[in-house]
Amino acid sequence: MKIPEVYLIEVEHMPGNLARVLQVVGSKGLTVEGLQAVERTQQKTIWELTLEFDESVNDDLFDAINAMPIARVLGRSDRVMHRHEGGKIHTVGKSLIGSWQALRDMYTPGVARVCLAIEEDPALAKKYTNINNTVGIVTDGTAILGLGDIGALAGLPVMEGKAALFSQLADISGVPILLEHSTPDQIVETVRRIAPSFGAIQLEDIAAPACFDIERRLCDSLNIPVLHDDQHGTAVVTLAALLSATRQVGVDLKDSVVGHIGLGAAGIGITRLLLSYGVKRMLGADLSEDSLQRFEAQGGERATLEDLMRTCDIVVATTGVRGLIKPEMVRQGQMILALTNPDPEIEPAVAIKHGARFAADGKNVNNVLAFPGLFRGALDAGVTKFTEAMLVAAAECLSGLAKEDHLIPDALERSVHDAVAIAVVAAALEPAALAA
Repeated sequence: MKIPEVYLIEVEHMPGNLARVLQVVGSKGLTVEGLQAVERTQQKTIWELTLEFDESVNDDLFDAINAMPIARVLGRSDRVMHRHEGGKIHTVGKSLIGSWQALRDMYTPGVARVCLAIEEDPALAKKYTNINNTVGIVTDGTAILGLGDIGALAGLPVMEGKAALFSQLADISGVPILLEHSTPDQIVETVRRIAPSFGAIQLEDIAAPACFDIERRLCDSLNIPVLHDDQHGTAVVTLAALLSATRQVGVDLKDSVVGHIGLGAAGIGITRLLLSYGVKRMLGADLSEDSLQRFEAQGGERATLEDLMRTCDIVVATTGVRGLIKPEMVRQGQMILALTNPDPEIEPAVAIKHGARFAADGKNVNNVLAFPGLFRGALDAGVTKFTEAMLVAAAECLSGLAKEDHLIPDALERSVHDAVAIAVVAAALEPAALAA
């Protein structure tokens, strides 16, 4: 796994000295993610150097720099761990309770009037509570990122991250719900019981094949939107990236032969959406017979990894296996999205070097572009289910917002998520969608 670390390095202030330090960094096979001067005197400059390390590689950079007569390491830190200290979210009130009158109005005795009004007309909860801006983020910890079954508690940093993004990008309060060591029946029953607390449910990092049954049963039994983000959020951003890429090179996505490697939750979600969009031929490779049968039931064709790489114009991979796609497998002119995080099936630069027309990984094609706008749109539309039309609308919107030479827009631009929400609302309120 690649991890960022920050070094504070003091370098004698002479021409060429920084270049010598960076040459040492490069000789260790490290990537510089950031470089900034934080303090300078006439004799020396202190540089903040952010590096990307592979944790499996022995780190002797510290000693190598300190051995140089013109530089020394003042300190180092793990930026990621520091940013997680104390957690990434907390709950705050919308209104200031600054007087006894405000206290009586918002709590007792005034709140009783609101309670009784909602008892008489439950629909008023959307007006007088935050339920229409609240999403339960539910996980059992069985498929956290590309790390696998590490448990719900270990997955909490991911759920907090989702909640923070919901808040910043869609004005939604995301509430992490951890279900440790739960069976599918227990997950379904638990979510059913807590569902009245939320306007929608996001299922997160629940392993296949259980995730398919859990999502289906909750969609059938609840009157609020339910979405398994690993399936559908990933699918939306993948479709958006493919729409942009094929448009840039003058290829019709629907007429391309698309292959998908790894038919787990993300793989099935992506292939289902691509087929729904209109891709005429899809090949799929997986080691699981059940996964292949599920893929074939959607209309796909099973294939071996080797046949898929030889045949397909576009290849998408969501296997969780670092380096699965070997450089010699890349076909000239192929388009490759290796989406496993944190380490892809093939590094984009390697794929391009060996003939791919374009390549990207999960750091660039990330479902953070999808789920805030999808849920904001569903909540604003007041619908009880997500539809394929809503997902396609989100993907087309994202592709349309991408700059000319990019696959997708900037995930941190709030206007992008607002636009996705508007597109989702429009698709949700189409007569055909309402009929479904």
